Amino acid sequence: MWDKDEEVSLTQKLEEIKTNFNSLRRMIKEAKKEKGTDDFLGNVVLKLQDLHCTEDNWYNLEPRTETYPDRGQCHLNLKFIHKARDGTLSAGRSAYINYCGILQQFVQAYISKQQGSAPWKGSLCGEAQTMLELYATQNDLSPFLQDLAKWVAYSKLYQSLEVDSSVLLQQLTSIEYHWHQQELPHQQKQELGDSLHGFLKYGLCLVAKYRDLFPPTPSATPKLHTLLRILVQICKTKAFQKLNPAQFELHDEVSDAIQTGTQEWFTIQKGLHQPMTKDLSETVSALSRLIVEVQEDIKHNKDAWNRVFASAVQVDVFTVVYKRFDSLLAEEMKETLSLIEGQMEQGLANSLFPVYLSLQAIHQDKAFLQKRGLLELTNFQEGFREALPYWLNHAFSTTRDRLERAVQVDQLQPLQSGAVPIKHSSSAVDLVALIQPICQLWEKLSWPDPEEAFMLMVKLTEDVCKIVVNYCNLLKERVRVLSENSDHGRAINMLCVVVNDLEHLRSVLTRLPKQLNWAGLRDRTQNVIGESQFHNTLPSQLQQAQSVLGREIRSALDTLGKKLNTDIETHVRNMSTRRRIPSKSTEDAADPLMRYLEQELQYMNENLVQENFNSLLSPLWINLVKILYQVATQHRQQEGLMVFCQRLLYTLQCLEQCFLAEGNGLPLNTLHSDEYKVLKTHLTHNSLSSWKLLEKFLEGKIWEQKVNNGEKYGAVTLLASYRRSDQRLRVEVLNAVNLLPMDSNGLSDPFVQLSLEPNHIFPEVEPRCTQIKSSDLNPLFDEAFEFLVSLDQCQAPGACLVVTVLDHDTLTTDDFEGEAFLALKSIPGVPGGREGDELSLKPDATPAQIRLSLLHPKPNEDNILRLLESRRGEREAQAYVKKRRQREKQSQEGI
Repeated sequence: MWDKDEEVSLTQKLEEIKTNFNSLRRMIKEAKKEKGTDDFLGNVVLKLQDLHCTEDNWYNLEPRTETYPDRGQCHLNLKFIHKARDGTLSAGRSAYINYCGILQQFVQAYISKQQGSAPWKGSLCGEAQTMLELYATQNDLSPFLQDLAKWVAYSKLYQSLEVDSSVLLQQLTSIEYHWHQQELPHQQKQELGDSLHGFLKYGLCLVAKYRDLFPPTPSATPKLHTLLRILVQICKTKAFQKLNPAQFELHDEVSDAIQTGTQEWFTIQKGLHQPMTKDLSETVSALSRLIVEVQEDIKHNKDAWNRVFASAVQVDVFTVVYKRFDSLLAEEMKETLSLIEGQMEQGLANSLFPVYLSLQAIHQDKAFLQKRGLLELTNFQEGFREALPYWLNHAFSTTRDRLERAVQVDQLQPLQSGAVPIKHSSSAVDLVALIQPICQLWEKLSWPDPEEAFMLMVKLTEDVCKIVVNYCNLLKERVRVLSENSDHGRAINMLCVVVNDLEHLRSVLTRLPKQLNWAGLRDRTQNVIGESQFHNTLPSQLQQAQSVLGREIRSALDTLGKKLNTDIETHVRNMSTRRRIPSKSTEDAADPLMRYLEQELQYMNENLVQENFNSLLSPLWINLVKILYQVATQHRQQEGLMVFCQRLLYTLQCLEQCFLAEGNGLPLNTLHSDEYKVLKTHLTHNSLSSWKLLEKFLEGKIWEQKVNNGEKYGAVTLLASYRRSDQRLRVEVLNAVNLLPMDSNGLSDPFVQLSLEPNHIFPEVEPRCTQIKSSDLNPLFDEAFEFLVSLDQCQAPGACLVVTVLDHDTLTTDDFEGEAFLALKSIPGVPGGREGDELSLKPDATPAQIRLSLLHPKPNEDNILRLLESRRGEREAQAYVKKRRQREKQSQEGI
């Protein structure tokens, strides 16, 4: 490209210099240039092999040097014309028809070479594309006619070869673009109209068979979506609306095609699943398989195809298909159920159950319908009412049989599962798993009628309770079988496992109302079932089953306690064996029993539920106390009795700590029962010597003296003190008041006898007596007595001053007025340090005046006296008992 150089006059050049200084530079440049030379603007170099038949582009101008690199652009319109050609084969046909034939041949050949690869996307090889362009250019075919030819060819090839749908969309877009820019000849208009209408029919046929042609896969559904877009695009084009004036609603046509295809698909599937025989079970099984296929198809329509149809043509394919299947299945169900009416049996009912579940799943999908309306399968459950009892019986019998097999293989050993031990056996786990299908049956049935649903729940709950009771019986029989060849320890361990199994089952029953959703059922039935009827039925059934479990648990615990009691009694009786008494200490004798109990209680604590363990401890403790008491009272041999009772007392104390378990076992109020107190008293007294018993007896009398508030038999006033300086106990009898009349004249002749007891502490101290006061019920004695006794004697356990008031009789034995007991520890001067201590050097204490109420002994009520009386070989004990019995006799005679 050049800039033409034209000659200019000198006058013009001077005028330019005046207006623009740049013109001067231009003149200087032209003066140097040869006259008549043009300016170079830039050039464009094109290779012929890169050119098409027609080119219409802008090209950059290239400079000769880099001084001025930006030279601008040049717009070129190129056309290749070849005038010499052979037209023999195409003679008599239009160029457009020849172009269509050439195009179709090229596309077929290209696709045939690519067999097995991806669909053809509209591109040809370079040579074919060049020849088509040359032919269109030579025959002056417009772009509109070329696009029309491509649409006609591609739409025909689409019906027989693998052609990508997007190719058709591109041609439709080009036809719509050229429609208003160029008028087509009449023949081409008719061809275009026929082609569009024909492709619509073919596309609707494909839509009817979308299940087979476009399966619900990520690779196939996009092809269906593109096909539907093509159909929509055809109906939107001005060409189709102009060339096909008849009313054409694509939405309705697609819906009709879907319904037709659904009918055809259902007929095919029905033929594939025809029963081989006329047997009713086979007929029901064939129907079940057909409904499963329908259910799967509905799922695909809902999850995959519905999005494609809705986004492309605004058709809810799920609703269309669902309603069509609803009608077809209702007809099939009616026909099949009419065949089996009145011929129901267990096997037939079992084959109907999958049919019910599939229909229910299909019926539940109605929630996704855009337009509900009345469905023919709305009350489909009514057709299965005859089979419902058979379903319940099948679930119950299956669970029962499986439970029996589970118990038969159960070894009644705790399961081990990782770090957390499981305290129950395998059959308990199996039972929980077996109950689940019954609970799931309620969910699967979802019976719509509220009143019938309530009766159904009553039956299911009753079946669960029956299974629970049956399990208890099976478990007892299993224990009996396994116990025949097992040792005593193994039997105890099995009983622990049985208790845990039953307790685990009880916890499962507690969760049953939640699993069966009783609350939801109550909401559904509140208008047909009364509140009292509901709660008197279902909870009552559950409570009965739980009470059975409770009784069985208590029975197992009782059996376990009896076995333990047998072992305990054996250990306790071994402690009483005479030949072992001198050979072992108390601790060694009790050790076997304690080790046995600790071992068994530890095992049961680890393997029993805490509530049951505590329930076992209480009766076990009661029986243990009874055994100890029986053994203690049955020991008739006086020799060794004290040692034996010491052992039992030590054992009782150890057992108490064992059952207390540092506050985690039985509470103290449970441990310290009346039986326990009697036993402990008995063992305590029998484990003491006669002297110690006597001390206990006197301490009891001193306590009785303290708590006595009345003066029914009168009172005595004393003045007492102890002088440590000379170890003398001084007692001054002041008076007596309100004595009982013992003589016939209504008066008495009283005197007071003072003695220090017990005798083994004061063996050399003789009793002292006051003077006799004749005919006086309130005598004034005012006599003092001193006893030479040590401080240790006064501070000894049970040491006391016995004050006895008697009525003097000349001819007969003196009458008994009453007695009083004063603890020597309470006399001033006695309390404090012993002899030799610093406290013993303190000054003598001031005498204290003491008023003592008189008491009368109660005959045969003191256990210690009875115990002393039983010790025939101890003379001192027998003498003291004889003395007390005389006092009791005197007391009764005086009263």
